[in-house]
Parts: sequence; C-alpha cells; structure tokens
Amino acid sequence: MAWSTVAEFDDPRLDPYRRLKRTNDSARSGRFIAEGDKLVRRLLESRLRVESVLVGGAYLKSFHDSLPPSTSGLVVDDAWIERLVGFNFHRGVLACGVRPRATTLDDVVPPAPDALRLVVCPNVQDPENLGAIIRLAKAFDVQALVLGPHCADPFSRRVQRVSMAHVYRLPIVTTDDVAGLLATLRDRWGTESWGTVLAADADVFGHRPAPQRLALVFGSEGHGLPPDVVAACDRRVTIPMPPDVDSLNVAATAAILLYGTRTPRT
Repeated sequence: MAWSTVAEFDDPRLDPYRRLKRTNDSARSGRFIAEGDKLVRRLLESRLRVESVLVGGAYLKSFHDSLPPSTSGLVVDDAWIERLVGFNFHRGVLACGVRPRATTLDDVVPPAPDALRLVVCPNVQDPENLGAIIRLAKAFDVQALVLGPHCADPFSRRVQRVSMAHVYRLPIVTTDDVAGLLATLRDRWGTESWGTVLAADADVFGHRPAPQRLALVFGSEGHGLPPDVVAACDRRVTIPMPPDVDSLNVAATAAILLYGTRTPRT
C-alpha cells in the first residue's frame, strides 16, 4: 500500500495514535502502538498484522520500502507527532498493530514426551518486570507465557520496549484461573509446575534436575504467589540467600531459574 501524506490534524486515520499516555483505547479496540525504529521494524517482520505505520517526514526515506501490502503508510509533519501522541518519546516513527487472537494451551503444548517449558505469571503487575521476563523467556526457548488476570498489559508501550519486541514473537495464554490451568497441565499434559517462594521448608533450587515438561511460576513483586496457586504447584522452590537479603526482583529470579532449567542446545 502506498504512503499517504496526511494534511489535516483531525484526519481519522490518526486516531489510534492520539494521546497514548491518557487512554487505553488501543487495548479495548484490539490494537496496540509500537514506538521507535527498532520496535516498528521488528513488528513489521513479525507474524502480527500491522494496520499502519506513522512517520514524520524526516523518517520516510528509511521506511519507504518496508511496508507489507496490507499496511498503510502515513506521513505527517515532524512537529505533529509529539502533539498527536502527547509525549516526546516516539522517536519519529510509530506503528499500529493488531493484537493476536487468543492463544490456548492446545495451541502451544506439544504432545508427550516432547520437552515443554512454560512461564506462568499470575500477577506480575510491573511492566518493566513483565517485559524483562518476556525477553528472558525467548532467550531460553520457552514455548509460551501464561498470564493471570492481574498482570500488566503485555502490549503496553513499556512492556514492548523492555521485551525488545519479543512480545511479538512469544505466544501468550491468558487465564482467569491460574490454579486450574496448572492442574490441567499436570493431569492432561504431564507437566510439572514449580512455584517460586520464600519459605524455609521449600526445595532449594538446583538440588533436583528439571523435568522434561515444566511450568515455572513466578509471583508478584510485592506479594508473591497467591495461596491457591502455591497449593496447585507440584513443587515449591526457593533460591538460597543470606538471611539479611529478603528477596530478589522477579525478573532476576526468572533469569536464574530459566537458565538453570534450560534445555542445552545441540
């Protein structure tokens, strides 16, 4: 699709990009906005559908030949973009993507006895932590991420940035019943779940080899895992630390456990 120069500030084609800090309209409409050269390019290379790319005139040359046929290209005056989005972090190029269809466990769980690695986050609310976990999940060959109802929006602007666009490539399953999902993983797909906890009687991580099919469950920054989720896990694991260190950041915990349970590459 050809590039079009937008001459009027109230052109409805610009509506998805307006006042991004003050509205969740993109989520409700099934869209999301990517910002900056690197994220937009990775979005265009991904499996996701991109409705439009918006550039200031100075950026047109670098993106001129990058659009797939189904994506519209919008060119505006460079000074418009900050006024349009309501902040100055846009870096001159944005894109409006379509959120992927809902993913289910049937879509991502391979048949036994194939290896499986899942990351489960019932309530990770901090966008930077969630973005870091997504990036780690891709680095260590996790097949999918499972999010509970109280997690940050995985397609929020900050999660996209911190994940380095890997949110476009990692299948995401959402559920209102994390404990029930863990039971289904165990009973239907033979998947063991490990809940990360701070407890003196928990298993010390690293003392037992990881099973072939494993779901790693990480709690929120402030309150850890809900009791029903802990009860649904097959094991409770903890990372040994000195007594004067109360906890690790959830993304740091994820890095340790994902590396320690990784399947070696051949």
